[in-house]
Amino acid sequence: MTQAEAAHLRVAEFAALRRAIAGRVTARVVLVAVTSAVWAALTLALVLFSDGPLATLLPLAVLVGGFEAIHALHAGAERIGRYLQVEYEGRPDGPRWETAAMAVGPSLPGGGVDPLFSVVFVGTAAINLVSAFLVLAEPTRAEFGLLGLAHAAFVFRVIRARVAAARQRAIELESFKALLGRSG
Repeated sequence: MTQAEAAHLRVAEFAALRRAIAGRVTARVVLVAVTSAVWAALTLALVLFSDGPLATLLPLAVLVGGFEAIHALHAGAERIGRYLQVEYEGRPDGPRWETAAMAVGPSLPGGGVDPLFSVVFVGTAAINLVSAFLVLAEPTRAEFGLLGLAHAAFVFRVIRARVAAARQRAIELESFKALLGRSG
């Protein structure tokens, strides 16, 4: 491969990876809106037409699926960002977006944005659990336990993912530096 071909490949790779990040960010925002709309429609239908609180496990499954997709999109975008940061931004004439974003993020008031929409998902799960008890005024202990456990497991997953996401940048930055033989 000639130097010109290698340079062209680097430019094309960088552009493609930046587009991938942008697409994943947009997809997360769209997906949270779609997940919320589907959840709301299912919950409303179940509250109006269902006679069992266990039916609220279906809208909870929509929340779980939406959250997991958003989490995967976020983790992938972050991984691409760390690769770009190590492979391209370590050069004096390279871009600086990922490095600058990583430096500014922690200094934002309130810690910045929540890329996993954790508060939205935890709040929606709480509303979903309440809707279960609107369907049937007196659930059995088994129903109460199953619903509580399912919702608590989801909330635990959201919190665990948020904690992992907060550490992901630093961990993957060091991993890519080691993998690609970079220092700094």
